[in-house]
Amino acid sequence: MSTLFSPIALGPLTAANRIFMAPLTRCRADARHVPTALMAQYYAQRASAGLIVAEATMAIEGNSAFWMEPGIYSAAQVTAWKTVTDAVHAAGGRIFLQIWHGGRACHPLLNDGAQPVAPSPIAIVGDEVHTPEGKKPYVMPRELRDDELPGIVAGFKKAAENALGAGFDGVEVHGANGYLLDEFLRNGANKRGGAYGGSLENRARLMFEVIEAAIGVWGGGRVGLRISPLNSFNSMIDSDPIGLSTWLAERLNDFNLAYLHAMRGDFFSQQKGDVMTPIRAHYKGVLVGNMGYTPEEADKAVADGKLDAVAFGSGFLANPDLPARIKAGAKLNPANPATFYSPGPEGYTDYPVLADRVSGSIA
Repeated sequence: MSTLFSPIALGPLTAANRIFMAPLTRCRADARHVPTALMAQYYAQRASAGLIVAEATMAIEGNSAFWMEPGIYSAAQVTAWKTVTDAVHAAGGRIFLQIWHGGRACHPLLNDGAQPVAPSPIAIVGDEVHTPEGKKPYVMPRELRDDELPGIVAGFKKAAENALGAGFDGVEVHGANGYLLDEFLRNGANKRGGAYGGSLENRARLMFEVIEAAIGVWGGGRVGLRISPLNSFNSMIDSDPIGLSTWLAERLNDFNLAYLHAMRGDFFSQQKGDVMTPIRAHYKGVLVGNMGYTPEEADKAVADGKLDAVAFGSGFLANPDLPARIKAGAKLNPANPATFYSPGPEGYTDYPVLADRVSGSIA
């Protein structure tokens, strides 16, 4: 595993290894979407990652899609996130914040009755959203007007500024998994005309404007982007995911990003194809792969030049010391899905590390 444990440059930063922690929604913020002390403990436990990408965080107030997810739009949130970043840095880690807008995945019960917004009035089907009143169907979103989109970009820019004030090492723009920027990007959710619909260039326009706004705050070397060209989560589809991936990889070279973080598959296996090969062929920057990589596969992919780093999700969720376990060839803790979004420390900060297994205790 020597390749995974070699350092890698991310713009002006150096990550100690290529085992990154993927952004994982855990719903442990408080009712005002303010990060908690428990979150600081959770992220500090995982500071041995080459880079932590903190969970999807609301860039703009009133766009909640998970009930107890964090935000980065208020002074209280900035102060609380500073506690998290201080804890991670004290433990020797690096941490980016994933800035996000839920788009049509939001729900009126989570947002004082406000109707969710989207590129087109097309609702998510076949799933339900967690609300204070239990799981509820998604509702029909309102189509955003073109003249509203500068406000979305400004909200992301403010979120990037607040992340800087909170002590993060950079930000990751969330352009994946059927949330607002991905909804504009893929033609299954974007049926609008005008400057933000139709062609690939138009559908990517909002994402590119958000990236440019974040770079204006941080510089390109401290801004990443996550995409999921194949993932059907949140009723997403694109008519040509390979063509989209190829075109996007080429165009993203213009932005001098810290990295491009690409999800290689589909949670539900409805859409199949190899998007990573064309992305690698056309994208000249740091490429981070994600979804279902074993440590062995990840090490080989990096050694073969197919990827530069790999982001692990559930592996890091259940194994705070994942790099040490990989290096030792140790057995991994299994993740407990029943506690993914539940409150409190169970299934969050109580997963054992290797030293605990030796002593018989749980941290």
